[in-house]
Amino acid sequence: MRIVLTSALTGLAVGPAVLAGPALAAELAVAIEIPRLDVSEYHRPYVAAWLEGPGGAVTNLAVWYEQAKRDGEGTKWLKDMRTWWRKSGRDLAMPVDGVSGATKAPGTHRLAFAGDAKPTAGLAPGAYTLVVEAAREVGGREVVRVPFAWPPTAPAGGQARGEAELGTVSLDLKP
Repeated sequence: MRIVLTSALTGLAVGPAVLAGPALAAELAVAIEIPRLDVSEYHRPYVAAWLEGPGGAVTNLAVWYEQAKRDGEGTKWLKDMRTWWRKSGRDLAMPVDGVSGATKAPGTHRLAFAGDAKPTAGLAPGAYTLVVEAAREVGGREVVRVPFAWPPTAPAGGQARGEAELGTVSLDLKP
């Protein structure tokens, strides 16, 4: 299944020359594993996934949080994802179309982004990092980073593994 999401660019100033550059046919695919934890009180984690460049946060890929709470109370806990919150979260009005979603059950969740569509269409060539952060009520907080170069000239990928709140986070790039 291929999901193409859109998001607003945040954090990094991108000039018109970058946005007017050639369209890329590349693809960026992300898999985020939420482990099954054997704890007495389990709550699904809040998860944020974004791309960072040398200047900081570039674009949000996904923000999973408890949207069903009345009066928007679920947004109150977004700041527990402290790294994401400081980089771009506090500047967003939630929910963000194409980025926000409900918390996810344990398992592996996949996202795919076409290089010629948002959020990757505006990425200038260079070094980036996929960052995934998870925070869980009555649990911990964890950040996982996977560096990569954009645009890919050959199939590439990378992965990192969390210790508690996140399992394996993998990134696959196709030119």
